[in-house]
Amino acid sequence: MSIEYLIFDLDNTLYPSSAQMDKGITTRMMNCVAEFFNTSYEEAVKIRAEHITNFSTTLEWLRSEGLTDIETYFSKVHPQNEADELQPDTKLRPFLEAIYLPKIILTNAPREHAQRVLDKLQIADLFIDICDIRSSNFYGKPYPLSFEIALQKIGGTINNSLFIDDMQKYVDGYTALGGTAVLVGNQNGKPLEKDVGITAPRICVETITPSLVSNYEVSQASHIQDEDITPLIISNVMSGIVSTQPQKYKNSLIKELYLR
Repeated sequence: MSIEYLIFDLDNTLYPSSAQMDKGITTRMMNCVAEFFNTSYEEAVKIRAEHITNFSTTLEWLRSEGLTDIETYFSKVHPQNEADELQPDTKLRPFLEAIYLPKIILTNAPREHAQRVLDKLQIADLFIDICDIRSSNFYGKPYPLSFEIALQKIGGTINNSLFIDDMQKYVDGYTALGGTAVLVGNQNGKPLEKDVGITAPRICVETITPSLVSNYEVSQASHIQDEDITPLIISNVMSGIVSTQPQKYKNSLIKELYLR
């Protein structure tokens, strides 16, 4: 198999999950949940934990509960100054530049958030486009439509495009369509490993940024353009391609679309 296109998740994939910006997003999102249900922050966390496994995103869950003002929700969760505390990784841009393959962002956040992050990381010009959650009518990953739109925009197919994400359920969504994906991050990978049928070896690395750069020199990465990228990623960078059985979501709509 020859990989010709790369589909990148954004948050906790192109920057570490330990970043202060991600913590801020979570706090603001939970404040919105608390406000919507007219309850405390602590209770909102509990309510969300009880329901989120049935849905692709917190937004989808809140919409099922009656949320209609999506744009106000976005503005509260993603204010204009949200990326102020995010620090560029000086090694990230050279690494991405060294991979001579078309790249696109696929995120369940709104476009304005993605643009702020990419601008702050100083890598916006390295991606062909941004596929945000509006692109798929607010459903996002792991719905097939989300991946199909990204593939259409980048000009790739499910067979020649590699998807990179830090969320198990989104990786599962892509592989369920027949694609190849890499799972990065230890928070959203290892805890789920015993609950899904992992049929191919893989190691959950901390994040794509430090792991890719520290385990694979940028000078070596430049050779990716002349070779099949898949074995290089498997053996030298990601330490494994993810191949999983789809998650069994309780939400019947997700299950119907996801396993079609």
